[in-house]
Amino acid sequence: MLKAVILIGGPQKGTRFRPLSFEVPKPLFPVAGVPMIQHHIEACAQVPGMQEILLIGFYQPDEPLTRFLEAAQQEFNLPIRYLQEFAPLGTGGGLYHFRDQILAGNPEAFFVLNADVCSDFPLSAMLDVHRHQPHPFLLLGTTANRTQSLNYGCIVENPQTHEVLHYVEKPSTFVSDIINCGIYLFSPEALKPLRDVFQRNQQDRQLEDSSGLWPGAGTIRLEQDVFSALAGQGQIYVHLTDGIWSQIKSAGSALYASRLYLSQYQLTHPERLAKHTPGGPRIRGNVYIHPTAKVAPSAVLGPNVSIGEGVTIGEGVRLRESIVLHGATLQEHTCVLHSIVGWGSTVGRWARVEGTPNDPNPNDPRAHMDSESLFKDGKLLPAITILGCRVRIPAEVLILNSIVLPHKELSRSFTNQIIL
Repeated sequence: MLKAVILIGGPQKGTRFRPLSFEVPKPLFPVAGVPMIQHHIEACAQVPGMQEILLIGFYQPDEPLTRFLEAAQQEFNLPIRYLQEFAPLGTGGGLYHFRDQILAGNPEAFFVLNADVCSDFPLSAMLDVHRHQPHPFLLLGTTANRTQSLNYGCIVENPQTHEVLHYVEKPSTFVSDIINCGIYLFSPEALKPLRDVFQRNQQDRQLEDSSGLWPGAGTIRLEQDVFSALAGQGQIYVHLTDGIWSQIKSAGSALYASRLYLSQYQLTHPERLAKHTPGGPRIRGNVYIHPTAKVAPSAVLGPNVSIGEGVTIGEGVRLRESIVLHGATLQEHTCVLHSIVGWGSTVGRWARVEGTPNDPNPNDPRAHMDSESLFKDGKLLPAITILGCRVRIPAEVLILNSIVLPHKELSRSFTNQIIL
């Protein structure tokens, strides 16, 4: 019997995802047509022996999250529950706090997945490795180039046994080109080191503060407190994958993840990809169109386009490398490139909405998305264009490399600006 835990974080996280995370919790943001964490749940549900999926985070269990959980339970015929932390507890604190729920029913092992990663989730391969040679911790790793590896947790492995000999989270100098994917398989013994960290945190705090229990003792960082401390002790092993993998930290990386998932649909969900039909729009490459969207036959869509529920796309529209969210309207002959059009937004006729992609270097197979910052030397860096919820763009204007916050009605063109 197996379980899976998806760590979904909380509203104080995902700030780089604004203004899109204002309307919906980041884990529910649609990537390639379905909520981000649905990709995780689909992968977990396909593992034989999966009994339950737990979501752990600090979000309020509001209506969108509750609705999503109910729909997912019905679709996958699995118990899927949300466990809300009483305070943000870090990547390991929630696992320790809800240890009784995780270990209920005596699972042989449980997967732990970070919500903000995009992957083909080779969970069955990880399970095979674990069953062949059980260890408390099995990490999924992939390779990165030397400079980008500094942005991730770096793993030094024994090439023969794949034991993790050394682990450093975001090192200041080059350590290894193997990075942590944020996808793990733990055996029940893995919770013992978490207990040791929790007790040590309590003792440290009591020495400083004699007033009793410290509420922050429950905060445990898996990477720094557990992996770094236990590396080289025969407890942590790594399974390397050469499949797709990317982090989803910002809106730009969501667009890149959408491209990866849409290409993955060729193998996993061909029914989700739009086909070119007589009298229908022209499809180029991988495109997802929600069944309720109305798309004019003279529109040209793709590659890497995802069109949400109730979207209206007029005659002569050109859409490429973009996500159009629920209820948006693109009027006749608009051109939208490298952009995200927010919920209920309207783009006027002959307007052009364009961003600049920040894709990994296509000539380097080990390159990943850079965790981009918005500004450099006081200037807004060119990036994808984001229209927040219910933005109105007038006819015949250009919106280039800009971020428009929700409920704005524009009257002219903008370039390289954040419109508050």
